[in-house]
Amino acid sequence: MSSRSYRRGAAALAALGVLAGPAVAPAYAADPPGVHWSPLGITSAGDCTFPSQDVAATPWALQRVLLDQLWQNGVTGKGVLVAVIDTGVDNRNPQLSTPGKVQDGGSLLVDKSNGNQPVPGGSMTDTVGHGTKVAGIIAATKRDGVGFVGLAPDADILSIRQNDDTGDGDVNTLITAIGIAVQHHAQVINISQDVRGTDPSGSFAGIDQLRQAVQAAEAANVVVVASSGNDGNDGPTYPAAFPTVLAVGASDRNNERASFSQYGSFVGVAAPGVDMLSTVPVGGQCVDNGTSFSAPYVAGVAALLRGEHPTWTAQQIRTRIEQTAQRTERGRNDYIGWGVVDPVKAVTDTAPPADQPVPDAPVQLANAPILPQPLGLGETQADRNRRTATYVLACAALLVALIGGGSVVLRDFRRRGGRPI
Repeated sequence: MSSRSYRRGAAALAALGVLAGPAVAPAYAADPPGVHWSPLGITSAGDCTFPSQDVAATPWALQRVLLDQLWQNGVTGKGVLVAVIDTGVDNRNPQLSTPGKVQDGGSLLVDKSNGNQPVPGGSMTDTVGHGTKVAGIIAATKRDGVGFVGLAPDADILSIRQNDDTGDGDVNTLITAIGIAVQHHAQVINISQDVRGTDPSGSFAGIDQLRQAVQAAEAANVVVVASSGNDGNDGPTYPAAFPTVLAVGASDRNNERASFSQYGSFVGVAAPGVDMLSTVPVGGQCVDNGTSFSAPYVAGVAALLRGEHPTWTAQQIRTRIEQTAQRTERGRNDYIGWGVVDPVKAVTDTAPPADQPVPDAPVQLANAPILPQPLGLGETQADRNRRTATYVLACAALLVALIGGGSVVLRDFRRRGGRPI
């Protein structure tokens, strides 16, 4: 990530239009050697003002979801607590203001330039807007005149303020935040940030402790969802690449990988991440881009599944999301994983729970076996077409010959003065 001014410049260019696609920002200059710390999405510093205007139109990422079918059996995430480890969640937004909707998980922010003194404001303070957008995609409630709503509108949010747009927050505070989420009995954890090693081994200080934190969440049956990253390169990021985490890349309107989305063998699924509309602090909605907003789309689906199947393991919920994703091939690939998440199919599929996704079976043209037929001499339609074309050409040639011959005879007749031969 870059400095604040660079990030806002990139965000402004993205806000003017998506003609050139979102830009990819470099790492923070303050990153310690061997570590790339990417706490926010590429345009997540955003240039929308807080509060913003309500948007009446339904965003494209929800237009493809039959919400009535998604919630037809009363599966709305009620009773499910989703931890959002982010920049805080502003519960003043009317779509997040239901009493008890956003719960206080505490703030871990410190001012590194001032002796690591705590930053004023608790977990309900979001000066960036990033965490409020993430929370909205998961659990924003319906509101008259607003086209946007969260995928699990009755789920609750546990806000843990762990980073901001200047890079405050690190691997250690992320580890602590995961532990807090488990202690508060969150059933789903959303992590829209990533870290990776920049040395040849790919490791970094704290990687083992971070692995242990997500393993502890798995042991507590918590579904951990994390964004794949926004550098647009091939290679693992963490915690997304840990096997007990569902890594989410970003897809566009064509169900293809967004150009900025990190890819590789660690990606589990993709979800919409381009021009994502969501809630902002105080009120209203705003558009943003990044895998930061793909992850909560999947976390919302995980919340629905947790509410529908409370006895399923975290692994079974991850597998259901991967197995029901919209695929471009029979199995997975490094760009969109097992496919683009399909919320309705994930929730309505009646197959028994499984522990691992499997490739689709080969397509069968019919249930009956294909039997060989004896070779015949019957004329095919192609043969008839060729025969007809030959007749037409022959007749045309004969007609040309007759016309040409007749003209020669007529000419000779006129030269002889019209006397018969």
